[in-house]
Amino acid sequence: MGCFQSKIPHQLPPPPPPPPQTNSDLDGNGEQQAVPAFNEFSLAELRAASNGFSTDLIVSESGEKAPNVVYRGKLKNNRVVAIKRFSRQSWPDPHQFVNEAAMVGNLRHKRLVNLIGCCAEGDERLLVAEYMPNDTLSKHLFHLASSFTPFDCVSMKIAINNAGEKQPLPWEMRLRVAYHIAQALEHCNAQGLKIYHDLNAYRVLFDEEGDPRLSSFGLMKNSRDGKSYSTNLAYTPPEFLRTGRVIPESVVYSYGTVLLDLLSGKHIPPSHALDLIREKNLLLLMDSSLEGQYANEDARELVELASKCLQYEARDRPDTKFLHSAVAPLQKQEVASHILMGLSKTPVVLPTMISPLGKACARMDLTAVHDILLKTGYKEEEGAENELSFQEWTQQVQDMLNTKKFGDIAFRDKDFKNAIDYYSKLVAMMSVPSGTVFVRRALSYLIIGQPELALRDAMQAQVCLPECPTAFYMQALALSKLGMETDAQDMLNDGASFEAKKQNGWRV
Repeated sequence: MGCFQSKIPHQLPPPPPPPPQTNSDLDGNGEQQAVPAFNEFSLAELRAASNGFSTDLIVSESGEKAPNVVYRGKLKNNRVVAIKRFSRQSWPDPHQFVNEAAMVGNLRHKRLVNLIGCCAEGDERLLVAEYMPNDTLSKHLFHLASSFTPFDCVSMKIAINNAGEKQPLPWEMRLRVAYHIAQALEHCNAQGLKIYHDLNAYRVLFDEEGDPRLSSFGLMKNSRDGKSYSTNLAYTPPEFLRTGRVIPESVVYSYGTVLLDLLSGKHIPPSHALDLIREKNLLLLMDSSLEGQYANEDARELVELASKCLQYEARDRPDTKFLHSAVAPLQKQEVASHILMGLSKTPVVLPTMISPLGKACARMDLTAVHDILLKTGYKEEEGAENELSFQEWTQQVQDMLNTKKFGDIAFRDKDFKNAIDYYSKLVAMMSVPSGTVFVRRALSYLIIGQPELALRDAMQAQVCLPECPTAFYMQALALSKLGMETDAQDMLNDGASFEAKKQNGWRV
């Protein structure tokens, strides 16, 4: 990108040297991330990058009504960036603006949306940052129906055609958000930037890999009063209401409100949430769409952490290092973020002939898959060679029937851990395994975050029922969770092929 001298008629102090390289600044291959050094841009360059600040390129969630509008832009070197244009009254002092931008711009971390430039020309005040193509946490939690930016028309059409309504953010992804943001805050704190202004779900964005990152814009305060905090008063730290100042403990309080968003899937006032926590009404606090996805002890730990962050007295709240250490043990799944988010890099092409189950598996809608399997029952095993021997009837039948019954009840009630236990006992008891039991156990493994075991069971189901489309679809679902998109597509096609044969009268 172009590098320009300051447009402000004074000599700026040299920016501080970048922090030493640490593991946090490396990508998954141990290579330095390709984030350009902080630079100043001319107003003409940023105007050209945004097509004259075209309204078609606005990506702010409030559109033109936002006090500080964010545009999607493309620089001369074809780098796509986010350009934040402040209102003319926000930064009357250009020197302070550039100094603060330079300080934040020298901070680099893979959990931050890194700031790469600024512009202070005339009355214009603009910041340039890495562009995050997959929206904000706010959209994924609260606005599922409108989670595409105006220029994502192709993605939106694919999503509507292939996936129907966008699915709620899964539990494992919510834990990852909590962890990544704690990492970002701890890094900022270690680099001397202990104040983050107005931390909320709008400040968390998802990059092209689906990984959550914290916007660097919040590290710069609004210089009109030095006391920037824009959210509803119900979510504002108590000390800010008393003094009008943000302190490091205020950031921890705001992190607690983000935890509430993640737990509930709603933006609920902290006072109401704390009442529910004190009364131990955790089920009323939790997002009902997460049912069956989380272990109760993990949810309790996150609720307890939120409660600590939301203490009225600032001195009673933990520090950012504690936040990081508290959420790190909850990270239990290695599935790539874009898989958890349903942001498949390889667009799923649905076969022409595909059943509702196949479509549900293609869009990774585990709730719909569960509902369909409940309705299907054991119909696909009709005529299969799984009759019990006379000896089994006389010695084991009651135990087997009871075990199957308890497994089916647990599966119906979405008690997936117990369903796995009962179905595992049943598999061990049967001389001829049941393909449907393997399918149900596979889905249970998927829901509790064990796709490797789910794939194993889906393959076993195919052995039991060689031409059963359900077994192929379950393999596709497990493969997709493991990031094996090409193999998942092949399995979808195979399942659809067998469905077509069945519909043409070939009975499997």
